[in-house]
Amino acid sequence: MPRRERSGILPRLIFSGYWKYDRHQRLSSERRVITIITHEDPIGRDLSNYMIHADLSERVDGWREQLWTRRLAPDRFEITCLPFFTRGICHHDVVTIDDRHLVTAVVEKSGHHTLRVALIRQHPHRDQLHELLHGEVATSGLAHEWLQGTYLSVDLPPGTDPDPLVKILTGPEEAGALFWEIDF
Repeated sequence: MPRRERSGILPRLIFSGYWKYDRHQRLSSERRVITIITHEDPIGRDLSNYMIHADLSERVDGWREQLWTRRLAPDRFEITCLPFFTRGICHHDVVTIDDRHLVTAVVEKSGHHTLRVALIRQHPHRDQLHELLHGEVATSGLAHEWLQGTYLSVDLPPGTDPDPLVKILTGPEEAGALFWEIDF
């Protein structure tokens, strides 16, 4: 089964204007709008004690993703959610931040990967596909998060074979109903 590694297809399409995000806007001290993508129901909510942001400005100026974390030390934070749009950061990775609470580096990789899926909102079978994917992921027992019923992030712990889920995604992808990628 072919695997995709951070292809960049998913983020390019998501940020191209075809999608509506759950977002909150505020004015920074520089007087520019900052858009923050939030997590509706993070998997590590109970373990989290600190929120940070990942800067997505390399793709869309002023965009950030809120990340739920557990503070390990004054300058180290463990990711306790499943990033939807932030590349190169997965569940249980350890990161550092700057004085604006933005991620500066991944200092320890956990070995987890993230399977990301973006359903096409306008596709006539989107709701049925959402139900199918929700059922399959729940049955798999893998931790996962949904954003607005359109974006899915699935945690792939070390040693997890993604092929069963990838097989389910192949047909709908070929039909133009979704895009997917695996981030390492």
